[in-house]
Amino acid sequence: MAAETPTTRTPQSFSPYRKWGIGLNVALVLVAVLAVVAMVNYLSQDYFLRFHLGERTRHPLSPLTVKYLQSLTNQVKVTLYYDKDNAFYTTILDLLKEYKLASPKISLRMVDYKRDPAAAQQLQTKEKYDFLASQWATNLVIFDCEGRFKYIPGDGLAQVTIEPTGDREVPYRRKMLAFAGERAFTAMLIQVTSPKKSIAYFLQEHGEHPIDGANDIGGYVKFCGILAMNNIQPKPLLLLGTNSVPADCDLLVVAGPRSHIPEMELQKIEQYLTEGGRLLALFNYASVNQETGLEKILVKWGVAVGTNVVMDPEHCPSPSGDSDELIVSAFSTHPLVNPLVGYGIDLIKPRAISELKGRPQSAEAPQVKELMFSGQNSFLDGARGQKQHFPLAVAVEKGAIKGVITERGTTRMVVIGDSFCLANGLVDSDSWRNHDFAGYLANWLLDRPQLLEGIGPRVVKEYKLQMTRTQLQSAEWILLGAMPGASLVLGWLVWFRRRR
Repeated sequence: MAAETPTTRTPQSFSPYRKWGIGLNVALVLVAVLAVVAMVNYLSQDYFLRFHLGERTRHPLSPLTVKYLQSLTNQVKVTLYYDKDNAFYTTILDLLKEYKLASPKISLRMVDYKRDPAAAQQLQTKEKYDFLASQWATNLVIFDCEGRFKYIPGDGLAQVTIEPTGDREVPYRRKMLAFAGERAFTAMLIQVTSPKKSIAYFLQEHGEHPIDGANDIGGYVKFCGILAMNNIQPKPLLLLGTNSVPADCDLLVVAGPRSHIPEMELQKIEQYLTEGGRLLALFNYASVNQETGLEKILVKWGVAVGTNVVMDPEHCPSPSGDSDELIVSAFSTHPLVNPLVGYGIDLIKPRAISELKGRPQSAEAPQVKELMFSGQNSFLDGARGQKQHFPLAVAVEKGAIKGVITERGTTRMVVIGDSFCLANGLVDSDSWRNHDFAGYLANWLLDRPQLLEGIGPRVVKEYKLQMTRTQLQSAEWILLGAMPGASLVLGWLVWFRRRR
């Protein structure tokens, strides 16, 4: 056998030089990939795009909430003290994550008090959340800013109904209709990040709505709850004797007086307005034939209070048109009612409230704006033949007079022809926007423009898949037979090809 000569020797195909070259090339590629990943992550801190693959996981925040979160300067700790098996846990967690992503000042932590009792105990001792020791302290969302904390039960954030299932073992189920988490969470943030509360005084002793009344028709306890959610503390006010409007009064509310207000008290109210006070005055049909005295003060500010009830059969919820309710959906252009465009609020036999005609127009005169209107075919009670639209509320604003220093600032007031629209029954209704309107009133009067965009309950959509018996059998064959069988056939083909 002939020896192999150098000229016929086969060259090595994988020399040490090539091996080191390939290794170096792989290392450089890995370094380049890691550098690109690091740069992308660094840039994504400030320039990122998020999108949702499913509608049910999408919880976009309203412009109001986003604007408020971007203005935060203090760190806020949010604790989700919740049972992870609870039906609302995922919904609440997804919404809180949106808050955290919208502001770097928000930190979020989850504590499952059932699975991790040690962490729950640490909250009670380290964070001094003593209320967690109570038996009822379950499924809470806690907002904490520099030791000021508020909490809200998560189970109360959903509007639910009970419906039959047709199943003998589980005959009924809770169905979620709407989720009001954003409205409650933003309110909690406002309260913990604002150390000073505004105070709203409610005039009493003239037949006004009681601020602690729980009656659906006349009570104002839920309206006061809305004020509290907006960091406004409601207090009763008596102007008897030497009492005057307190210096810490940020908003004076006269809610549906039914008797005449004594002249001495009217003078105190007038002085309060002259000094730059804020007033919410509400009238109703019960005082149509009784002058309260407040009407004369409002005339000086360019507001006329009607002495008849407005009837509008075309815009009442009753098909027969004989209801006392009037659904208002016609609004002017004004920051207070702009968020209500496209919606409606419910009034009970309102009185006309309009700008006083023929008053002098000057730079120092109060600026009066009519806010909402009845329909074109409405009429005053007792004058059915005279049909027209009537204004039902006005907003008044007057800046400081040049050269005159006021104690409180810019005078603002809102006058409404119905006081029952803020009573418990209507302000808590899911059908109309009375609840939102109540918040807009307070925030416009207190000059909080960042809180004048709507945060309403988010309607929860439910999808049902209904299949016939034939369709169900077809789905079973596909899931139990066709899909596993296709995987087996594909695996056999791969195995057969490799054997060859």
